[in-house]
Amino acid sequence: MKSYLLSLCFALIAGIAFGQLEPTDLISAESVDGPQMTLESTVVDYGTIEQHSEPLRLLNFTNTGNAPLIIKSARGSCGCTVPEWPKEPIMPGEASQIEIRYATNRLNKFSKTVTLTTNEEGVEPHVITVKGNVLEAENSVPEAPANIFKDASKKTGHGHGH
Repeated sequence: MKSYLLSLCFALIAGIAFGQLEPTDLISAESVDGPQMTLESTVVDYGTIEQHSEPLRLLNFTNTGNAPLIIKSARGSCGCTVPEWPKEPIMPGEASQIEIRYATNRLNKFSKTVTLTTNEEGVEPHVITVKGNVLEAENSVPEAPANIFKDASKKTGHGHGH
């Protein structure tokens, strides 16, 4: 079985190398008439971050179709996941970005979604998974200055022996 697969791979590579096959012959994708959103990824992974870390992540996409792409809406699955998207049409071959902000003040693992609705015909909305793990920052409790009580007594006029 291994030798069969190895032979098949070699034959495909040799066919491409010697001009017998075009790499596109191996892909059975139909050419798209109209706009087509091709996302860099369907997952935005924040990884493990500290609480109150940078909330913004960018998701790149390209219009690989032959007509202007319009993003009609982008909705987060909750108020803690907020997308912003280009409102102007994305022309064929043009790339752009969607900004996704997650509320990094919330602790623990999270998995949310952002749903993108476009003007692509016959295409379900694109669902992006937004995930990560927010850990409590090591110095998350601010320390009070050591002289806080001295300062308070000076401001109120108490403690001066009037």
